[in-house]
Amino acid sequence: MRIDAAIKNGTEKLSESSSSARLDTELLLAYCLGKPRSYLYTWPDKTLNPAQQESFLRLLTKRQSNYPIAYLTGHQEFWSLNIIVTPDVLIPRADTELLVETALEKIAKLEKPKILELGTGSGAIALALATERPDSDIIATDISAEALAVAEKNKQNLSIRNIRNIQSNWFQSIPSNTFDLIVSNPPYIDPTDEHLMGAIRHEPIQALTSDNKGLSDIEHIASNAQRFLNNGGWLILEHGYDQGELVSNILAKAAYQQISCLSDLSGNDRINVGSKR
Repeated sequence: MRIDAAIKNGTEKLSESSSSARLDTELLLAYCLGKPRSYLYTWPDKTLNPAQQESFLRLLTKRQSNYPIAYLTGHQEFWSLNIIVTPDVLIPRADTELLVETALEKIAKLEKPKILELGTGSGAIALALATERPDSDIIATDISAEALAVAEKNKQNLSIRNIRNIQSNWFQSIPSNTFDLIVSNPPYIDPTDEHLMGAIRHEPIQALTSDNKGLSDIEHIASNAQRFLNNGGWLILEHGYDQGELVSNILAKAAYQQISCLSDLSGNDRINVGSKR
């Protein structure tokens, strides 16, 4: 099978299950060939060897069931970083880059800021912050040992030296020191939400859902974070598109100041920010 024929075949196979059938096909084919996507257009007449063709067809079949591209290739780009992902971690999403941008703004004038990330997963947020602020001291936590193994591998692959990965159930195992910034993209989906039946169902459920209509973990973090924040320190939380006002109220109830809700590029409420008095 030639490359151009493989692209046509794959696009046809995925057209009913994916709104990005051609892109998905090209990503999977480039992965099987070990080449960038540009190679597909430069050498459309190249023929796949039997192993490449078998691998490509197998991945197409899995993709037809909405299995995420990132899990099939083992990688996802975030903040221009090549992040390793496995089914043990959430797939980093572009919307979460708003959290990174806002965090960098809040610590812009601080020297050697101390940062805590809760629920690091693949480590994407901590890695982005560490890359932009190599002078920072970052602790990244997760309750999952499997997730921490992925985060640690990403840290090593990117030669990051200013992150410590710690297994912890939220604040349970955090050292007694305080931080200038605490960030988290916690579970915030209602366990009964119909979206869990889509492609997201392949991602780790414990990193997606939270009790009390998706707000339980956010409430826990908000009520405990101030003990670990320096005066004037910031808490930044990602949340669902319909939870902006609810999370603002949670932060207000927990006595945070300068509370604001920021929208992502799609115009949806995405993160809430508050500072310690």
